[in-house]
Formats: sequence, structure tokens, C-alpha cells
Amino acid sequence: MPQMVRAAVQTGPRKIEMREYPRPQIGPDDGLLRVEANGICGSDVEIFAGHIGAPDRGPFIPGHGPMGIVEEVGERAAGRWGVQPGDRVALEVIVPCRACSDCLTGRYQACRFRKYGHGVTGIEVAPTLWGGFAEYMYLSPTSVLHRVSNDLPVEVAAMYNPLGAGVRWAAQLGEIGLGDTVVVLGSGQRGIAAVAAAKAAGAGTVIITGLASDGHKLELAREFGADHTVVVDGADGRDVVEVVRELTNGEMADVALDLTPMAAGPVTDALHAVRHGGIVVLAGLKGGREIPLVTDFIINRGLTVKGAFGVDADANKAAIALLESGRFPFEKLHTHTFGLDEVGLAIDTLSGKAGDGSAVHVSVHPNG
Repeated sequence: MPQMVRAAVQTGPRKIEMREYPRPQIGPDDGLLRVEANGICGSDVEIFAGHIGAPDRGPFIPGHGPMGIVEEVGERAAGRWGVQPGDRVALEVIVPCRACSDCLTGRYQACRFRKYGHGVTGIEVAPTLWGGFAEYMYLSPTSVLHRVSNDLPVEVAAMYNPLGAGVRWAAQLGEIGLGDTVVVLGSGQRGIAAVAAAKAAGAGTVIITGLASDGHKLELAREFGADHTVVVDGADGRDVVEVVRELTNGEMADVALDLTPMAAGPVTDALHAVRHGGIVVLAGLKGGREIPLVTDFIINRGLTVKGAFGVDADANKAAIALLESGRFPFEKLHTHTFGLDEVGLAIDTLSGKAGDGSAVHVSVHPNG
């Protein structure tokens, strides 16, 4: 194994540098991961652009959806995580303390004492290799790991994070039940994942929106169970609220999910697309923009509005089981594979700044 590890370091907005760092020395309570792949998501686009994160943050190794093979693991860590060298695992972003009241009651995402996170911690924090855009990653004593079948294709295994988001946002926060009507605003990889999760949870009708340029994504969404697709811009653009009203004979949807980045309109659409007493899940980050809300409408309609912060262990576990089940053609979501030297290009390809606009699921394979 090499003594130096290559990593892609973000030093500022749209600035990536290739650097090398010493391979961490592993003790009884930690481990080392050989990164197979790290999927790119919409938040990576905004982080790369500098729209998300502290403006004065120092250099860090991005990549918050890493999965790969356990290369080394300490004896106590192996027992705690239930893994051995050669096992494939997926990592969560948050590295909680596992000892505070929030952690001990299952609210580890709210841990006030967490100091680290995979893909967000600065390179000044030893042993530096906290992000997935590196050949190897450090597994700290309190990292959250999930076993993934070694038999899954790498590209499919790397989808645990977007599918976990779909499971959490649709099935769990959306509380989708048998026969429910669900509206998914946004047809990116997480939107399509939400369609699959909604159908797996028993949704009767799923409606997904997209732009005219998202035609290929909307077609994919139908393969994952979407019953209706709605183009919301251009010459053929339609008002999604009116479409939902027509399709439900005025009863409206039970659940609406806004998964669109940086756009204000879909928040209002989500609120107006659901029935009295419906649930609205807001997951699309808006880069700090203030979105006007008519609170009287929420009150008078008895709506439940939920903010979707990341993906938790339950959602990841369910997502990995769904990937391993083979129920949906997840391999069709993967469109582009890049090497470690191409992180910036990979991110731009997902956002559409590079390539032909066909990207859906994009991943970086540091050792490929």
C-alpha cells in the first residue's frame, strides 16, 4: 500500500488542487477505507461554486457520499462496526460523538458535540483524509458505517446516498401510505430516487416535474414508477398545481416534495399542490435565499411542513436493501464516471456546465 495518498482539495470556489498526504496510522479504534466511488449530488455543485458553506472556510477534501472497501480496521473498531478487511461499506456525512443525549436517543444528526464530518472537515484536522475525493479515507472511531454487498456494481453501490435521500424524504418524512398521491418537484437523481422510494412505500400515484431540458430524466422517472411527468417551462410548460388538480379531480396530493436547488417557485407550488392536512417536505437547498411564505395559507390548510436535513441511518439501511433487491433498474441512472483528477469536470457535468446535459448520476472513482 502506498505511504502517500492522493486527494482532490477544494481551496476556494471552483478551485481544486491535487495534493498528497501521509497514509493514516490505524490503531485499535479506527480504520482506513479504500475509496471505490463517491457520487456527486446537487449540494456538491453548490459547495464547489461557493454558494454553500462558510465563505471563509479553509481548504478541505470534498466528497460526502463515499463508499469502498475496508483496507485496515482496528480490533475494537471491527467489533463495534461488524466489519473486516475486504468488506464494502458506505459512510454517512455526520461523525457524531455517540455519547450526548441527542446521540443516545437516536437524534445523532443533531449532535452538538460533533467535530468532524466526511467531506466537510478541513485538511488541518488530523489525519486530513476526511473526504471521499481521495484514494483512501480515514474511518474515525465514531464514524457511521453501513455494510453494502460486494456483489453490487460499483456505480450502483455508490447510489446509496441519493436513494437514502429519496427514502428519508418521501417514505419517512413524507409518511407515504398505501394509495397516496405524491408530487415530486425536481427530476434529478434524488427526484427519481424519491419516485422509487414512494412506489416502494405503496404510493398509488406519483407525479414528477422537470424542465424541458430534463426530458431524458423524466423518461427515466417513468421506468422507476412515475405515473405522470410534467414539464414546467418552455412552450409546453404547464402549471403543476393545475395538473395535480386535474389528475386528482380537485382532491390534490397527499404529499409534495420540493427537491429543486436554488429555485423559489417550487416551494409555493408544493404548498398549493397538497390537500388540506397534507405534508410538504422541503429538501432543495436555496443557498440562503429568503423565500416568502404566506403563513396564513399553511395555517388555514392545516399543512405540515418539514425540513429535510440529510439522510439518517434508517434511511440508508432501507436504501441499501432496496439497491440490493434489484427491484428497480438503478444501473440506468448512472451516466458518467470520472477519475480523481477530474473532480471539477465531474461536478460541472452533473450541473450541466460541461458535457451534453445528459448527466443523471455521476461518480468519481479515485482508484479506477
